[in-house]
Amino acid sequence: KEKERKRLICFFKQKTAYEIYQCDWSSDVCSSDLIDMGDFAGGMLKYLRRHPVAKISIAGGFAKIAKLGQGLGDLHSARGMVDIDGLAARAADIGATGDIAATIARANTASQALEAAQEHGVRLADAVARAARAEARRRLGDAPVAVEIVIVDRQGAVAGRAGFEDGHG
Repeated sequence: KEKERKRLICFFKQKTAYEIYQCDWSSDVCSSDLIDMGDFAGGMLKYLRRHPVAKISIAGGFAKIAKLGQGLGDLHSARGMVDIDGLAARAADIGATGDIAATIARANTASQALEAAQEHGVRLADAVARAARAEARRRLGDAPVAVEIVIVDRQGAVAGRAGFEDGHG
């Protein structure tokens, strides 16, 4: 009989897996629990809706997770853009001043938007992680799967996180 998985960790780049494996995951995680999902978050969540596991941690870079939070299921760079104005609005929603939100809106890339937010102490990555978790929950429907989102920056550090939500794990 195949071992029943209680938790999966899915990431969107092989490099991310090595970065997050060294991260502060609980001790019950081993390398066989790491799955490279490519850019197809929508397909992975659709599969888990029919074949649930108790917990899933979805990890990736800021831009990929921002796209998931925008409602995109295919996170490939050629299939959708990060909504920079949406990031600026989200920053304003969590307390960024108008000047900081305007700076974020002028960013050319998601990475620049994140850097601007971090420079001013705005926890934009956490807000984006929460939006991505909400979208993942929406796609999972009633499946009994607890969802955690982890955003890893270009240096391999955790930039933002939305932990497992109440009532799901």
